[in-house]
Amino acid sequence: MKKISIFGSTGSIGKNTIEVIKNAPQNFEILALVARNDVETLIAQALFLKPSYVVIENEKLFFQLKSALQNLKNCQISCGQNAILEVAKIKCDLFISAIVGAAGMLPTLAAIEVGSNIALANKESLVCAGSFLNAAAQKSGSKIIPVDSEHNAIFQIFENENLAEIDAITLTASGGPFFNSDKDFSKITVAEALKHPNWSMGAKISIDSATMMNKGLEMIEAFHIFPVSKKQIKILVHPQSIIHGMVDYLDGSTLAMLSKPDMQVPLSYALGYPKRMAIKHEKLDLVKLQNLSFFAPDDKKFPAIKICREALEIDGSAPAVLNAANEIAVERFLKGEIAFDQITRIVEKTLTKISHKKLNSAQEVLEFDKMARELAKNLS
Repeated sequence: MKKISIFGSTGSIGKNTIEVIKNAPQNFEILALVARNDVETLIAQALFLKPSYVVIENEKLFFQLKSALQNLKNCQISCGQNAILEVAKIKCDLFISAIVGAAGMLPTLAAIEVGSNIALANKESLVCAGSFLNAAAQKSGSKIIPVDSEHNAIFQIFENENLAEIDAITLTASGGPFFNSDKDFSKITVAEALKHPNWSMGAKISIDSATMMNKGLEMIEAFHIFPVSKKQIKILVHPQSIIHGMVDYLDGSTLAMLSKPDMQVPLSYALGYPKRMAIKHEKLDLVKLQNLSFFAPDDKKFPAIKICREALEIDGSAPAVLNAANEIAVERFLKGEIAFDQITRIVEKTLTKISHKKLNSAQEVLEFDKMARELAKNLS
């Protein structure tokens, strides 16, 4: 029986994880559930799963959580960021890293340091501090299993292949809701940007998909997950989201991983690893699909990927700055403070206004993260 900790249990990844677990509940024991603000969902999850630890980041919601779970036996209930880090240090068989944004970095690092295997949905952890997380994993023996559908696809292909024979890897992108749109980007509304054509996701990642910043961040993430050079990572727009990732080999062969756009597929792979789980989902029917299409990314229309490549080339503090600026810009757009097309402009301006350097600790990552956030709050 695998002990599972779900950090970000009330978000889309957390909820999908629980749905996958329902396919074989006898194989899993829930060690911890951690959430930020959604106390009602957290309470319902805790009553159903009966974990050993429940933590909510928002301290104002602690007493509501404590009261609702007072009859839950052998369960420690706590709140705040320090409590989240302490629970992350309790070793488990699989740590679901699904806290949104850079806030997920320190808990993920703490889990890696104690040797927990990681199902990584929090791409920002690797974007901001990939070298530190990888070094910690090598030291502790922790295995990082990517949950993003694209990285999970390539991970599955890599598991059984000779890495020395690889020519390139390709991450596919849906293109988001505006890839074929002629709409003035300055006039795009929040509701329009949140309406993804293929995936049901949280607000932050939905906006990142609309700007295609998500694919740029995934490119940086891929560099830290897979043993490839920066130039070996390609991006291809594939609106149907059926092929999630491809690996090109030196002999001209290409291997691809296909599935319906359903996060339970990569999550089940991570939960069952190294075996596969049987889950209830719609099977892929290529006859019904008929056509799969592919396009090169439009860097003029969607400059985010180009900006992310620049940050990856600069390296050091640049990816952490890029990520922090993007989080602030997306937050400002969701609040109606800036227009949609200002998101990438703010990110690019923040990236150019800060002097970058090599980072030597996770604390330095946080310092540049804070600097970038303060700057991005006042740019337009």
